[in-house]
Amino acid sequence: MVLLSGGQDSTTCLAWALKRFARVHTLAIDYGQRHRIELEAASEIARMAGVAHALVPCDSFRALGGNALTGDEAVTAGVRAENQLPNTFVPGRNLIFLTLAAAFAYQRGSANLVTGVCETDYSGYPDCRDETMTALQESLRRGMDAPFVIHTPLMRLSKADTVRLAQDLGALPLLAHSHTCYNGLIPPCGACPACQLRAKGFAEAGIADPLLERLARA
Repeated sequence: MVLLSGGQDSTTCLAWALKRFARVHTLAIDYGQRHRIELEAASEIARMAGVAHALVPCDSFRALGGNALTGDEAVTAGVRAENQLPNTFVPGRNLIFLTLAAAFAYQRGSANLVTGVCETDYSGYPDCRDETMTALQESLRRGMDAPFVIHTPLMRLSKADTVRLAQDLGALPLLAHSHTCYNGLIPPCGACPACQLRAKGFAEAGIADPLLERLARA
C-alpha cells in the first residue's frame, strides 16, 4: 500500500514498491489541501504505473486550519517563532494518513505500507522522522493486531539522492506527471519552499526535471 500524494517523493516510492512487491495498491488522501491538483497527478501516475488507486476523503484538517496548506494564509519561507516549523506543517497529517492507509490495507490483506517521508534535506516536520515512523509502526501493529511494516525508502536520502534513485528505478516518466508546488500552480510557481527544494535536488543530481521538460513541450 503506497501513500501516493502525486508528488516527487511518493511517486519515487511507488516505483520502488513496484520493484519489490508483486501486488501494489496506491492511496491518495483528500484533506482539503490548497494544492488539490496533486490528487489529479496521483490518479494519472497510478494509471501510468498500472496499479489500482483509491482516494479517501479526510476533510477535518481544513476545519482545524492553522497552516498554509489547509488554511488561507500564504505559503512562506522560513519557520514560525513559536515552533520553529514552516507554516506548511500540518499537525498530525502523516500520523493520520498512515493510520488510514493501514486500515485500508488491513481490509485487503496487506501489511506493507510505503511512504515518502524523509528527515534529510527536508523541512523539519516531526512526523517525517524515523523515530516517529518506528513508534507509529508499533502502534499500528498493536492497535490492529497485524504485522504492519512501514517502509521509508527515502528516509536518509537527500533530494538529489532521491532524484538519482528515481532515475535508477526508471521513474522519470512518472515524475513528468508529478506535482510538487504548494501553491497548486501549473507550471509550478518556482518560488514556494517545495518548488525550490525540488529544483535544488534536480540541479544537484545533474538531471533535468522531466515535469518542466514536459510542460515546455506542451
